[in-house]
Amino acid sequence: MAVKLRADVTLTETGTGGVLLDERASRYFQLNRTGVLILRTLIDGRSPDQAAEILAERYPVTAEQARTDVDSLHRSLTAAGLITE
Repeated sequence: MAVKLRADVTLTETGTGGVLLDERASRYFQLNRTGVLILRTLIDGRSPDQAAEILAERYPVTAEQARTDVDSLHRSLTAAGLITE
């Protein structure tokens, strides 16, 4: 699954995570560090399973929780119209 930000969405990383700006809807969405890690991993062409593995390696979460977090963020970003596949 190749995830891309929509053409009118930009990601700006901050010291605590990142902000997605949806220029089409004039809305901001805040991501924490793990959210940015997940999104960047998916944008880089890795699968949700790979994103979950990376998350579980870097943070003290189980593989199951990491996969749940990846799936949840993916669904939220898709529902908000911020990413495409």
